[in-house]
Amino acid sequence: MPSSQDVVVVGAGIVGAATAFELQRRGFCVTLVDRDEPGRGASYGNMASIAVTEFMPVSRPSTWARMPGWLLNPEGPIRVRPGYLPKLLPWFLRFIAAGRPSRLAALESAGAALCRRVYQDLLPMLEAADASHMLSTTGCLSLYADDAELKADEEHLGLLEQHGLPHESLGGPALRELEPSISPQIRHGVLFAQNRTLSDPYGLVLALTQGLRARGGKVERGEVSGFDLGVSGISGVRFADGRRVEASQVVLCAGAHTGRLSRMLGEPIPLETERGYHTQIMSPGIELHHALIWPAKAFMVSPTAGGIRVGGTVEMAGLEAPPDYRRARVLVRHAQRALPGLRVEQASEWMGHRPALPDTIPVIGRSQKVPGVYYATGHGHLGVTYSATTARIIADLATDREPPVDIAPYRVDRF
Repeated sequence: MPSSQDVVVVGAGIVGAATAFELQRRGFCVTLVDRDEPGRGASYGNMASIAVTEFMPVSRPSTWARMPGWLLNPEGPIRVRPGYLPKLLPWFLRFIAAGRPSRLAALESAGAALCRRVYQDLLPMLEAADASHMLSTTGCLSLYADDAELKADEEHLGLLEQHGLPHESLGGPALRELEPSISPQIRHGVLFAQNRTLSDPYGLVLALTQGLRARGGKVERGEVSGFDLGVSGISGVRFADGRRVEASQVVLCAGAHTGRLSRMLGEPIPLETERGYHTQIMSPGIELHHALIWPAKAFMVSPTAGGIRVGGTVEMAGLEAPPDYRRARVLVRHAQRALPGLRVEQASEWMGHRPALPDTIPVIGRSQKVPGVYYATGHGHLGVTYSATTARIIADLATDREPPVDIAPYRVDRF
Protein backbone atom coordinates (compact mmCIF):
# COMPACT_ATOMS: atom_id res chain seq x y z
CA MET A 1 0.00 0.00 0.00
CA PRO A 2 1.24 3.53 -0.72
CA SER A 3 2.23 5.78 2.13
CA SER A 4 -0.20 8.56 3.00
CA GLN A 5 2.59 10.96 1.98
CA ASP A 6 3.04 9.56 -1.56
CA VAL A 7 1.66 11.98 -4.13
CA VAL A 8 1.84 11.77 -7.93
CA VAL A 9 1.37 14.98 -9.91
CA VAL A 10 0.52 14.28 -13.55
CA GLY A 11 1.62 17.07 -15.86
CA ALA A 12 4.90 18.98 -15.66
CA GLY A 13 3.87 22.34 -17.06
CA ILE A 14 3.87 25.44 -14.87
CA VAL A 15 0.74 24.42 -12.92
CA GLY A 16 1.98 20.88 -12.30
CA ALA A 17 5.52 21.96 -11.44
CA ALA A 18 4.25 24.62 -9.02
CA THR A 19 1.84 22.13 -7.41
CA ALA A 20 4.52 19.45 -7.03
CA PHE A 21 6.91 22.02 -5.56
CA GLU A 22 4.36 23.24 -3.01
CA LEU A 23 3.27 19.72 -2.02
CA GLN A 24 6.87 18.80 -1.36
CA ARG A 25 7.27 21.90 0.82
CA ARG A 26 4.31 20.60 2.84
CA GLY A 27 6.15 17.34 3.52
CA PHE A 28 4.82 14.99 0.81
CA CYS A 29 6.93 12.52 -1.15
CA VAL A 30 6.22 13.77 -4.65
CA THR A 31 6.63 12.19 -8.07
CA LEU A 32 6.04 14.53 -11.01
CA VAL A 33 5.21 12.74 -14.27
CA ASP A 34 4.70 13.93 -17.83
CA ARG A 35 4.53 12.49 -21.33
CA ASP A 36 7.33 14.90 -22.28
CA GLU A 37 10.18 16.71 -20.57
CA PRO A 38 9.11 19.27 -17.94
CA GLY A 39 7.87 22.54 -19.38
CA ARG A 40 7.84 21.45 -23.02
CA GLY A 41 4.09 21.87 -23.54
CA ALA A 42 2.11 25.10 -23.37
CA SER A 43 4.42 26.40 -20.65
CA TYR A 44 7.33 26.48 -23.07
CA GLY A 45 5.83 29.12 -25.32
CA ASN A 46 3.38 31.14 -23.24
CA MET A 47 3.53 34.93 -23.27
CA ALA A 48 5.33 35.13 -19.91
CA SER A 49 2.69 37.44 -18.44
CA ILE A 50 1.35 37.58 -14.90
CA ALA A 51 -1.92 38.86 -16.32
CA VAL A 52 -4.01 39.70 -13.25
CA THR A 53 -6.28 41.97 -15.32
CA GLU A 54 -7.29 39.31 -17.86
CA PHE A 55 -9.87 37.25 -15.97
CA MET A 56 -12.95 38.46 -17.88
CA PRO A 57 -14.91 35.42 -19.19
CA VAL A 58 -14.56 35.18 -22.96
CA SER A 59 -18.16 34.16 -23.59
CA ARG A 60 -20.40 37.22 -23.21
CA PRO A 61 -22.88 39.11 -25.41
CA SER A 62 -20.22 41.54 -26.65
CA THR A 63 -18.11 38.60 -27.83
CA TRP A 64 -21.06 36.92 -29.55
CA ALA A 65 -21.72 40.09 -31.55
CA ARG A 66 -18.16 40.20 -32.88
CA MET A 67 -17.61 36.48 -33.39
CA PRO A 68 -19.15 36.12 -36.90
CA GLY A 69 -16.84 38.85 -38.21
CA TRP A 70 -13.83 37.30 -36.51
CA LEU A 71 -14.57 33.87 -37.95
CA LEU A 72 -15.08 35.21 -41.46
CA ASN A 73 -11.82 37.18 -41.36
CA PRO A 74 -8.88 34.93 -42.34
CA GLU A 75 -6.62 37.14 -40.21
CA GLY A 76 -9.10 37.43 -37.33
CA PRO A 77 -8.29 36.49 -33.73
CA ILE A 78 -10.32 33.26 -33.81
CA ARG A 79 -10.24 30.44 -36.32
CA VAL A 80 -12.10 27.13 -36.31
CA ARG A 81 -10.87 24.54 -38.78
CA PRO A 82 -13.98 23.40 -40.68
CA GLY A 83 -13.27 19.70 -40.24
CA TYR A 84 -13.13 20.11 -36.47
CA LEU A 85 -16.44 21.96 -36.12
CA PRO A 86 -18.68 18.89 -35.54
CA LYS A 87 -16.47 17.72 -32.66
CA LEU A 88 -16.30 21.22 -31.22
CA LEU A 89 -20.08 21.78 -31.25
CA PRO A 90 -20.91 20.35 -27.76
CA TRP A 91 -18.16 22.49 -26.20
CA PHE A 92 -19.30 25.53 -28.15
CA LEU A 93 -22.89 25.17 -26.90
CA ARG A 94 -21.55 25.11 -23.33
CA PHE A 95 -19.46 28.16 -24.19
CA ILE A 96 -22.56 30.08 -25.29
CA ALA A 97 -24.46 28.98 -22.18
CA ALA A 98 -21.62 30.21 -19.95
CA GLY A 99 -22.04 33.73 -21.32
CA ARG A 100 -25.62 34.21 -20.18
CA PRO A 101 -25.95 37.49 -18.29
CA SER A 102 -27.25 35.57 -15.28
CA ARG A 103 -23.93 33.65 -15.10
CA LEU A 104 -21.42 36.35 -15.94
CA ALA A 105 -21.19 38.12 -12.59
CA ALA A 106 -20.41 34.86 -10.78
CA LEU A 107 -17.75 33.87 -13.31
CA GLU A 108 -16.17 37.34 -13.18
CA SER A 109 -16.00 37.16 -9.39
CA ALA A 110 -14.46 33.69 -9.49
CA GLY A 111 -11.71 34.84 -11.84
CA ALA A 112 -11.08 38.06 -9.90
CA ALA A 113 -10.83 36.14 -6.61
CA LEU A 114 -7.85 34.21 -7.97
CA CYS A 115 -6.25 37.27 -9.57
CA ARG A 116 -6.45 39.44 -6.46
CA ARG A 117 -4.22 37.07 -4.49
CA VAL A 118 -1.73 36.12 -7.22
CA TYR A 119 1.27 37.87 -5.70
CA GLN A 120 0.53 36.61 -2.18
CA ASP A 121 1.27 33.13 -3.53
CA LEU A 122 3.61 33.81 -6.46
CA LEU A 123 6.26 35.88 -4.68
CA PRO A 124 6.91 33.28 -1.93
CA MET A 125 7.06 30.51 -4.55
CA LEU A 126 9.60 32.42 -6.63
CA GLU A 127 11.71 33.11 -3.55
CA ALA A 128 11.64 29.46 -2.47
CA ALA A 129 12.71 28.39 -5.98
CA ASP A 130 15.51 31.01 -6.12
CA ALA A 131 13.68 32.55 -9.09
CA SER A 132 12.65 36.00 -7.80
CA HIS A 133 14.99 37.58 -10.35
CA MET A 134 12.77 36.25 -13.16
CA LEU A 135 9.90 38.66 -12.39
CA SER A 136 9.99 42.11 -13.98
CA THR A 137 9.24 45.32 -12.13
CA THR A 138 7.41 46.88 -15.09
CA GLY A 139 3.80 46.38 -16.09
CA CYS A 140 1.89 45.90 -19.32
CA LEU A 141 0.62 48.53 -21.76
CA SER A 142 -2.71 48.08 -23.54
CA LEU A 143 -2.78 49.86 -26.92
CA TYR A 144 -5.64 51.55 -28.78
CA ALA A 145 -5.26 53.07 -32.24
CA ASP A 146 -8.24 55.41 -31.88
CA ASP A 147 -11.20 56.42 -29.75
CA ALA A 148 -13.35 53.60 -31.12
CA GLU A 149 -10.88 50.93 -30.02
CA LEU A 150 -10.66 52.45 -26.54
CA LYS A 151 -14.45 52.58 -26.27
CA ALA A 152 -14.68 48.91 -27.32
CA ASP A 153 -12.55 48.01 -24.28
CA GLU A 154 -14.66 49.98 -21.79
CA GLU A 155 -16.42 46.81 -20.59
CA HIS A 156 -13.09 45.27 -19.62
CA LEU A 157 -11.75 48.43 -17.95
CA GLY A 158 -15.00 48.90 -16.04
CA LEU A 159 -14.78 45.35 -14.74
CA LEU A 160 -11.28 46.03 -13.39
CA GLU A 161 -12.56 49.05 -11.50
CA GLN A 162 -15.42 47.01 -10.11
CA HIS A 163 -13.01 44.41 -8.70
CA GLY A 164 -10.39 46.82 -7.39
CA LEU A 165 -7.64 46.16 -9.95
CA PRO A 166 -5.89 49.45 -10.78
CA HIS A 167 -5.01 50.83 -14.19
CA GLU A 168 -3.84 54.18 -15.55
CA SER A 169 -5.00 55.82 -18.79
CA LEU A 170 -2.28 57.36 -20.97
CA GLY A 171 -2.31 59.60 -24.04
CA GLY A 172 -0.08 58.88 -26.99
CA PRO A 173 2.85 61.10 -25.89
CA ALA A 174 2.89 59.62 -22.36
CA LEU A 175 2.72 56.16 -23.88
CA ARG A 176 5.79 56.83 -26.01
CA GLU A 177 7.67 58.24 -23.04
CA LEU A 178 7.43 54.76 -21.54
CA GLU A 179 8.07 52.93 -24.83
CA PRO A 180 9.57 55.11 -27.59
CA SER A 181 9.24 52.30 -30.14
CA ILE A 182 5.42 52.48 -30.18
CA SER A 183 3.99 53.94 -33.38
CA PRO A 184 2.55 57.49 -33.36
CA GLN A 185 -0.57 55.93 -34.89
CA ILE A 186 -1.37 54.49 -31.45
CA ARG A 187 -3.33 57.31 -29.81
CA HIS A 188 -4.26 55.83 -26.43
CA GLY A 189 -2.85 53.43 -23.89
CA VAL A 190 -3.65 51.96 -20.49
CA LEU A 191 -0.96 50.91 -18.05
CA PHE A 192 -1.65 47.73 -16.07
CA ALA A 193 1.12 48.13 -13.49
CA GLN A 194 0.34 44.81 -11.78
CA ASN A 195 0.72 42.75 -14.96
CA ARG A 196 4.37 41.86 -14.72
CA THR A 197 6.48 39.69 -17.02
CA LEU A 198 8.70 36.63 -16.49
CA SER A 199 12.13 36.76 -18.10
CA ASP A 200 11.90 33.03 -18.93
CA PRO A 201 8.67 31.09 -18.26
CA TYR A 202 10.24 27.81 -19.39
CA GLY A 203 13.17 28.53 -17.09
CA LEU A 204 10.75 28.91 -14.19
CA VAL A 205 9.38 25.41 -14.77
CA LEU A 206 12.96 24.10 -14.80
CA ALA A 207 13.77 25.97 -11.57
CA LEU A 208 10.76 24.41 -9.85
CA THR A 209 11.53 20.89 -11.06
CA GLN A 210 15.20 21.24 -10.18
CA GLY A 211 14.20 22.38 -6.70
CA LEU A 212 11.89 19.37 -6.44
CA ARG A 213 14.70 16.99 -7.38
CA ALA A 214 17.20 18.68 -5.06
CA ARG A 215 14.90 17.97 -2.12
CA GLY A 216 14.40 14.32 -3.00
CA GLY A 217 11.41 14.48 -5.32
CA LYS A 218 11.21 12.42 -8.49
CA VAL A 219 10.51 13.44 -12.07
CA GLU A 220 9.38 10.64 -14.39
CA ARG A 221 8.65 10.65 -18.10
CA GLY A 222 5.89 8.44 -19.45
CA GLU A 223 2.38 8.21 -20.86
CA VAL A 224 -0.22 7.59 -18.16
CA SER A 225 -2.41 4.67 -19.25
CA GLY A 226 -4.56 4.11 -16.19
CA PHE A 227 -5.10 4.33 -12.46
CA ASP A 228 -5.31 1.73 -9.72
CA LEU A 229 -8.21 2.14 -7.33
CA GLY A 230 -8.45 0.56 -3.90
CA VAL A 231 -11.18 0.37 -1.30
CA SER A 232 -10.30 3.80 0.04
CA GLY A 233 -9.63 5.49 -3.30
CA ILE A 234 -6.64 5.99 -5.59
CA SER A 235 -3.64 3.72 -4.99
CA GLY A 236 -1.40 4.10 -8.03
CA VAL A 237 -0.70 5.40 -11.51
CA ARG A 238 0.10 3.09 -14.44
CA PHE A 239 2.19 3.91 -17.50
CA ALA A 240 1.90 2.65 -21.05
CA ASP A 241 5.31 0.94 -20.78
CA GLY A 242 4.15 -1.18 -17.84
CA ARG A 243 5.63 0.84 -15.00
CA ARG A 244 3.57 1.71 -11.94
CA VAL A 245 3.95 4.40 -9.29
CA GLU A 246 2.18 4.02 -5.96
CA ALA A 247 0.24 6.99 -4.67
CA SER A 248 -2.30 7.75 -2.00
CA GLN A 249 -3.09 11.04 -3.72
CA VAL A 250 -2.93 12.07 -7.39
CA VAL A 251 -3.19 15.55 -8.87
CA LEU A 252 -4.18 15.84 -12.53
CA CYS A 253 -2.50 18.93 -14.05
CA ALA A 254 -1.99 17.75 -17.61
CA GLY A 255 -3.44 20.82 -19.30
CA ALA A 256 -5.30 20.06 -22.51
CA HIS A 257 -4.59 16.33 -22.02
CA THR A 258 -6.37 16.18 -18.65
CA GLY A 259 -9.69 15.35 -20.32
CA ARG A 260 -8.39 11.95 -21.44
CA LEU A 261 -7.25 11.18 -17.88
CA SER A 262 -10.46 12.34 -16.22
CA ARG A 263 -12.51 10.08 -18.49
CA MET A 264 -10.53 7.09 -17.20
CA LEU A 265 -11.90 7.96 -13.75
CA GLY A 266 -15.47 8.32 -14.98
CA GLU A 267 -15.40 12.10 -14.57
CA PRO A 268 -15.45 13.74 -18.02
CA ILE A 269 -14.49 17.41 -18.25
CA PRO A 270 -15.50 19.57 -21.25
CA LEU A 271 -11.88 20.49 -21.93
CA GLU A 272 -10.79 21.76 -25.33
CA THR A 273 -7.51 23.02 -26.70
CA GLU A 274 -7.12 26.62 -27.81
CA ARG A 275 -4.10 26.41 -30.05
CA GLY A 276 -1.91 29.49 -29.60
CA TYR A 277 1.05 30.63 -31.69
CA HIS A 278 4.12 32.72 -31.06
CA THR A 279 7.18 34.02 -32.89
CA GLN A 280 10.30 34.42 -30.75
CA ILE A 281 12.53 37.16 -32.19
CA MET A 282 16.09 37.20 -30.89
CA SER A 283 17.30 40.23 -32.90
CA PRO A 284 14.27 42.57 -32.87
CA GLY A 285 16.16 45.81 -33.48
CA ILE A 286 14.25 47.59 -30.69
CA GLU A 287 14.28 47.61 -26.91
CA LEU A 288 11.07 46.92 -25.01
CA HIS A 289 10.59 47.40 -21.26
CA HIS A 290 6.88 46.60 -20.95
CA ALA A 291 4.71 43.85 -22.32
CA LEU A 292 2.16 45.14 -24.85
CA ILE A 293 -1.42 44.09 -25.59
CA TRP A 294 -3.45 45.38 -28.55
CA PRO A 295 -7.01 44.23 -27.70
CA ALA A 296 -8.49 45.08 -31.10
CA LYS A 297 -5.95 42.79 -32.78
CA ALA A 298 -5.96 40.15 -30.01
CA PHE A 299 -2.22 39.72 -29.69
CA MET A 300 0.58 40.40 -27.21
CA VAL A 301 4.25 41.30 -27.33
CA SER A 302 6.51 40.36 -24.40
CA PRO A 303 10.18 40.97 -23.70
CA THR A 304 11.14 37.45 -22.63
CA ALA A 305 13.49 34.51 -23.23
CA GLY A 306 16.31 36.80 -24.33
CA GLY A 307 14.33 38.54 -27.07
CA ILE A 308 10.85 39.70 -27.97
CA ARG A 309 7.95 37.26 -28.24
CA VAL A 310 4.86 37.98 -30.37
CA GLY A 311 1.93 35.72 -29.67
CA GLY A 312 -1.77 35.19 -29.23
CA THR A 313 -4.66 34.10 -31.45
CA VAL A 314 -7.10 31.23 -30.89
CA GLU A 315 -7.34 28.27 -33.22
CA MET A 316 -9.78 25.46 -32.52
CA ALA A 317 -8.51 22.38 -34.32
CA GLY A 318 -7.92 19.75 -31.64
CA LEU A 319 -4.77 18.09 -30.36
CA GLU A 320 -3.71 16.25 -33.50
CA ALA A 321 -3.91 18.70 -36.43
CA PRO A 322 -0.57 20.06 -37.71
CA PRO A 323 0.31 23.71 -36.96
CA ASP A 324 -0.66 26.48 -39.35
CA TYR A 325 2.14 28.98 -38.87
CA ARG A 326 0.36 31.55 -41.02
CA ARG A 327 -1.40 32.41 -37.76
CA ALA A 328 1.93 33.38 -36.19
CA ARG A 329 2.89 35.52 -39.19
CA VAL A 330 -0.36 37.48 -39.01
CA LEU A 331 0.50 38.41 -35.43
CA VAL A 332 3.96 39.60 -36.44
CA ARG A 333 2.45 41.89 -39.08
CA HIS A 334 0.14 43.35 -36.46
CA ALA A 335 3.09 43.82 -34.09
CA GLN A 336 5.03 45.72 -36.75
CA ARG A 337 2.14 48.17 -37.08
CA ALA A 338 2.42 48.92 -33.36
CA LEU A 339 6.24 48.80 -33.40
CA PRO A 340 7.43 50.04 -36.81
CA GLY A 341 11.08 49.44 -35.95
CA LEU A 342 10.56 45.76 -35.14
CA ARG A 343 12.80 43.52 -37.24
CA VAL A 344 12.13 39.81 -37.53
CA GLU A 345 15.62 38.33 -37.44
CA GLN A 346 16.83 35.15 -35.74
CA ALA A 347 13.19 34.19 -35.27
CA SER A 348 11.48 30.88 -34.52
CA GLU A 349 7.80 29.90 -34.62
CA TRP A 350 5.91 27.76 -32.10
CA MET A 351 2.42 26.39 -31.49
CA GLY A 352 1.03 25.12 -28.18
CA HIS A 353 -2.20 23.85 -26.65
CA ARG A 354 -3.91 26.01 -24.03
CA PRO A 355 -6.42 24.01 -21.93
CA ALA A 356 -9.78 25.74 -22.45
CA LEU A 357 -12.99 25.32 -20.50
CA PRO A 358 -16.25 26.84 -21.81
CA ASP A 359 -16.69 29.21 -18.85
CA THR A 360 -13.04 30.39 -18.80
CA ILE A 361 -12.35 29.71 -15.10
CA PRO A 362 -10.23 26.63 -14.21
CA VAL A 363 -11.08 23.38 -12.46
CA ILE A 364 -9.33 23.33 -9.09
CA GLY A 365 -10.34 20.92 -6.35
CA ARG A 366 -11.17 17.39 -5.34
CA SER A 367 -12.57 14.70 -7.58
CA GLN A 368 -16.23 14.02 -6.87
CA LYS A 369 -15.83 10.35 -7.86
CA VAL A 370 -12.48 9.08 -6.56
CA PRO A 371 -11.08 9.86 -3.09
CA GLY A 372 -7.48 11.08 -3.20
CA VAL A 373 -7.73 12.59 -6.70
CA TYR A 374 -7.49 16.33 -7.31
CA TYR A 375 -7.81 18.44 -10.45
CA ALA A 376 -5.83 21.54 -11.39
CA THR A 377 -6.54 22.19 -15.05
CA GLY A 378 -8.26 24.39 -17.62
CA HIS A 379 -6.37 27.60 -16.83
CA GLY A 380 -6.56 28.79 -20.44
CA HIS A 381 -4.47 31.94 -20.98
CA LEU A 382 -3.74 32.27 -17.26
CA GLY A 383 -1.67 29.20 -16.42
CA VAL A 384 1.37 31.19 -15.29
CA THR A 385 -0.83 33.77 -13.57
CA TYR A 386 -2.80 31.24 -11.53
CA SER A 387 -0.05 28.65 -11.02
CA ALA A 388 1.12 29.50 -7.51
CA THR A 389 -2.40 30.10 -6.19
CA THR A 390 -3.58 26.81 -7.69
CA ALA A 391 -0.63 25.06 -6.03
CA ARG A 392 -1.54 26.66 -2.71
CA ILE A 393 -5.18 25.54 -2.99
CA ILE A 394 -4.31 21.94 -3.88
CA ALA A 395 -1.73 21.71 -1.09
CA ASP A 396 -4.24 23.07 1.42
CA LEU A 397 -6.81 20.48 0.34
CA ALA A 398 -4.26 17.67 0.51
CA THR A 399 -3.38 18.66 4.09
CA ASP A 400 -7.01 19.22 5.13
CA ARG A 401 -6.60 22.98 5.51
CA GLU A 402 -9.06 25.65 4.45
CA PRO A 403 -7.99 27.19 1.11
CA PRO A 404 -7.60 30.98 0.96
CA VAL A 405 -10.54 31.37 -1.44
CA ASP A 406 -13.95 29.73 -1.76
CA ILE A 407 -13.26 26.88 -4.21
CA ALA A 408 -16.90 26.04 -4.96
CA PRO A 409 -16.85 27.96 -8.31
CA TYR A 410 -13.94 25.81 -9.56
CA ARG A 411 -15.41 22.39 -8.75
CA VAL A 412 -15.08 19.66 -11.39
CA ASP A 413 -18.78 18.76 -11.46
CA ARG A 414 -20.07 22.28 -12.21
CA PHE A 415 -20.83 21.57 -15.87
